[in-house]
Amino acid sequence: MRPGPLNLITDVAGLLVGNASDPLCKTGTTVLTADAPFTAGVHVMGGAPGTRETDLLAPDKTVQQVDALVLSGGSAFGLEAASGVANALRTQGRGFSVGEQTVPIVPAAILFDLLNGGDKTWSIPPYASLGARALADVGRHFDLGTYGAGVGATLATMKGGLGSASAVLPSGHTVGALVAVNALGGATVDNTHFWAAPWEKNSEFGGKGIAANVPTDLPPTKLSAQNTTIAIVATDALLDQAQCTRLATAAHDGMARAIVPSHTPMDGDLIFGVSTSASPLTDPTADTLWLGHAAATCLARAIARAVYHATPELGDTLPCYQQLQT
Repeated sequence: MRPGPLNLITDVAGLLVGNASDPLCKTGTTVLTADAPFTAGVHVMGGAPGTRETDLLAPDKTVQQVDALVLSGGSAFGLEAASGVANALRTQGRGFSVGEQTVPIVPAAILFDLLNGGDKTWSIPPYASLGARALADVGRHFDLGTYGAGVGATLATMKGGLGSASAVLPSGHTVGALVAVNALGGATVDNTHFWAAPWEKNSEFGGKGIAANVPTDLPPTKLSAQNTTIAIVATDALLDQAQCTRLATAAHDGMARAIVPSHTPMDGDLIFGVSTSASPLTDPTADTLWLGHAAATCLARAIARAVYHATPELGDTLPCYQQLQT
């Protein structure tokens, strides 16, 4: 597998990503959307998730497609970002038709970034506005690191961030991942070598290689409720909602490869699976096996890229990866 031309989730044709940030609050929102509704599933493995409309993504529910997905900081307050996106989409005539009304379907997941040094003394939380701004910002190109939902993200010993990666399969299908990394654990073995190093492509997160000594004991953690890694994996392969859920389930392997420990009781680790349905499967058994493997490896790479690209900001409580390399 090789990365797509942008090495971003938007290498899956038709997908668009937008970010909005509030540097004073040290928080932000990321939106993934497309020109037309797309199929989505979800799988949660963390013990403390924060979500909106994820029950609707079960394969037995009425609505099979969504208009956008939202990843946001802000803990429970951040779920309002999806309202900002839904309101803006409604003005565009986007959504599920119910009689004379149109209701945009915008599932969301949040991470906890309320104790990261930012000013959270708001009278009205900024998230509905951040959601609308992120939707207005969507495009194929977007920044990684301290942007969008990754603005206020932290790990055990350094800043987290927003990451993305892609892969083109032998079948011709494309897979991409988008992630906001705010984990209880860490993405590096020793503040230099990434756990995800075996899957790195083209030195995309520094080319440091695999650590010589990998600890077997529990590495440093935040040991608090200030966590959660939330992600989207997407493909142009034609998948139904159950298969999108399976894609998201397989992608959790990538989270476990890149963050140690992961899926803890204090993390709300969640992955959405997305299909634009543009490219039929040639061999359903072999193709879905490859898709799951690609989703996991793309997510592992995206997590490392999120941390690698984080940048320092005024008032940070932790250093970023690049500062620890000097």
